[in-house]
Amino acid sequence: MVTLRTGGRPHAALAMNPEAAERILTPEYLTALAEHTELAPPPALDDLATDRARRVLAGTELLITGWGCPPLDGAALAAAPRLRAVAHTAGSVRGHITDACWERGIEVSSAAAANALPVAEYTVAMILLANKRVLETARAYRADRARADWLHDRPGMGNYRRTVGILSASLIGRRVIELLRPYDLEVLLYDPYVTAEEATALGVRAATLPELFAASDVVSVHTPLLPATRGLVSRDLLAALRPDATLINTARGALLDQEALTDAVLAGRIRAVLDVTEPEVLPPGHPLWTCENALITPHIAGSQGNELRRLADLTVTEVARWASGAGFAHPVRREGMPFRA
Repeated sequence: MVTLRTGGRPHAALAMNPEAAERILTPEYLTALAEHTELAPPPALDDLATDRARRVLAGTELLITGWGCPPLDGAALAAAPRLRAVAHTAGSVRGHITDACWERGIEVSSAAAANALPVAEYTVAMILLANKRVLETARAYRADRARADWLHDRPGMGNYRRTVGILSASLIGRRVIELLRPYDLEVLLYDPYVTAEEATALGVRAATLPELFAASDVVSVHTPLLPATRGLVSRDLLAALRPDATLINTARGALLDQEALTDAVLAGRIRAVLDVTEPEVLPPGHPLWTCENALITPHIAGSQGNELRRLADLTVTEVARWASGAGFAHPVRREGMPFRA
């Protein structure tokens, strides 16, 4: 949809956790947004039922949202009769875009494409490190203080002609595939919505879910968490992994049978790189914390530190496009919501 505007700049407001707003939309970005909108001054709205929120929302045409934005339900929209668009500074919009937004015809944009890049970079780094056996080799080197016989030690080490399985051709999954192209790897893809011809166009080979797990040295999970995908990576699939294979999860912890994964990792049969768990954070006494075959990071694959600037850059560009009448370049469609994170 193209937004046809007449008159001056649209009135805009920020709706998100105020701390998130300060981290992502620094003064330079607020200035950039103000070049294209009549921007309500901070702090960002994190409660849409307050008197201040009602005053701000009454004239707001464009809402710039982020982590911690309250749901834009019927009551919130009733307070914002002029609202016509939402530009989200993060990835998923599931937490705040409701059916009431789609019924109003509100246009929605997301910075998911920008947030996919660091997740894909993290994933590719972990794939290469896993096949190179970097973590366990470094651990052994630190313990022994001596070099092993490199001609005979770890014959399975290396990235040459290894097989990597990608679970889902999501934004992140596709970026991982793209970043893996320069390497001598065979890449398999499981995605029920991607045909064999489309997989070939992506430069990968389509596989069934059991085939992908049985054939891969590394499996990387990029599936959105939906009712149909909860527990998708089952005990049987984990059992099908090759001995010494590595499972990487940067998506959502609930996609895995975590009890089965824990059993397999504790048995020393496979390795796991987990940027997400279920729950997040694991209980202090959980055995994965001290398991040498598991690397757990605190949900850092997504945008962190200076990578937040990429989210802000995309958002400013989207706001400028919408304010000019060109529409969003990264729209979120209602019909695509069942397949998005």
